[in-house]
Amino acid sequence: MLSIKSALAKPFAKRVKKSVLKWAKKPIETQQKVFNELISEAAGTQFGKDHDFVSINSYEDFKKRVPIRDYEALKSYVDRVVAGEENVLWKGKPLYFAKTSGTTSGAKYIPLTKESMPSHIDAARNAILMYIAETGNAKFVDGKMIFLQGSPILKEQNGIQLGRLSGIVAHYVPKYLQKNRMPSWETNCIDDWETKVNAIVEETLPENMTVISGIPSWVQMYFEKIQEKTGKKVGDVFKNFELFIYGGVNYEPYRAKFENLIGRKVDSIELFPASEGFFAFQDSQKEKGMLLQLNSGIFYEFIKVDDFFNDNPERISIADVELGVNYVMIVSTNAGLWAYNVGDTVMFTSLRPYRVIVSGRIKHFISAFGEHVIGKEVEQALKEGMEGTSFEISEFTVAPQINPENGLPYHEWFIEFETIPEDITSLEAKIDASLQQQNTYYFDLIEGKVLRPLKITAVKKNGFTEYMKSIGKLGGQNKIPRLSNDRKIADALYGQGLTK
Repeated sequence: MLSIKSALAKPFAKRVKKSVLKWAKKPIETQQKVFNELISEAAGTQFGKDHDFVSINSYEDFKKRVPIRDYEALKSYVDRVVAGEENVLWKGKPLYFAKTSGTTSGAKYIPLTKESMPSHIDAARNAILMYIAETGNAKFVDGKMIFLQGSPILKEQNGIQLGRLSGIVAHYVPKYLQKNRMPSWETNCIDDWETKVNAIVEETLPENMTVISGIPSWVQMYFEKIQEKTGKKVGDVFKNFELFIYGGVNYEPYRAKFENLIGRKVDSIELFPASEGFFAFQDSQKEKGMLLQLNSGIFYEFIKVDDFFNDNPERISIADVELGVNYVMIVSTNAGLWAYNVGDTVMFTSLRPYRVIVSGRIKHFISAFGEHVIGKEVEQALKEGMEGTSFEISEFTVAPQINPENGLPYHEWFIEFETIPEDITSLEAKIDASLQQQNTYYFDLIEGKVLRPLKITAVKKNGFTEYMKSIGKLGGQNKIPRLSNDRKIADALYGQGLTK
């Protein structure tokens, strides 16, 4: 028998689906409206004055006046906002800064405003409601839900709250979900990740957990601790667990391991949240990709990855994208980011409606030899390599070996296996064949004897966790890069004795 809450969820889900489809069916008009509003609202800001927003009447005008920027290029403006100045990038002051660890600039401060904050909350809610509308399954809303996230403790600087995005979002859990939410506020505030996960295990074990959410690598740690503590599969401990919500990394490399830890299959919903905006969510269990959020105060531009490092790469709007092309995603937002390179690369899986998959990071690729191998390709190759086998992996990363002691250079794959396959050579050959098939540059380098086929190095149990702990990035929103163009991670894994 359905409870009142789950009975009410269904008509609510139908209403939300109807409103989402309304803008999804008019994508170009929706984006034009967002564009016009952004330019109009920010015309009086310092950035708007510096870039002559009052004379921008079209997307072509915008491209002429506003160059593509990454965080470093926008930093002079952001620093003024951090110092407490108003009307710099967006009207007034932001409500929050999502503080993230930058690779080149130290800490990054990404603004969140009164106008941008609701889309972070609504998109996550709508992802669940679209699932209910499609499947008719709403029973899980009566159970307990958990999101493995950063601490909600915020600091204040010049009248602006600072914290991790996931910690900021924790302050916006709707009232009707407050009783369902896990873990407790006190546990969520624990800084040390291992201590926090142990506390979460203790709190959740007696509960009726129905929805579990977080970055796969960290949810995996939670599942393993549950199994260690109880000796049971997660699906037997939480008999009504039926929905896994994740984002940040591709779930596919983890899927076999998760299904083994859970003991059965559960439905999953993929999200594409970032400090810069909540860009997309999986709107269907039947279709590939995530629905791009065109109605959330974000104007999108795209540059082909192959052209990105040219002097003047072509920038296009949603109207001109093509299926199956790898694009760098550029955003302008109602938080005051303008023609901003988020760093993520995407591919469109559908143009009616516009759905994307995250193919990687523009900085996370290997092109030590001109091969330009991307995240999507290594994940696909690993998936194909694992087909028909029974082994499972916990984590992996890939780095170039440019100066081997013997023979030709190669790509070195560092993989943490649950149990190391007896025939690593066969696995190497399968992965390499898939990579050659996907990437013609890589194929040519192997064929031309510039590179030798890839080599797998096994990482010891919990090796990646130990590595992340050693650099102070254990837990939260931190994740291992799938690819590096250097050997910083590789050398650390060897140097700390984390390989077998």
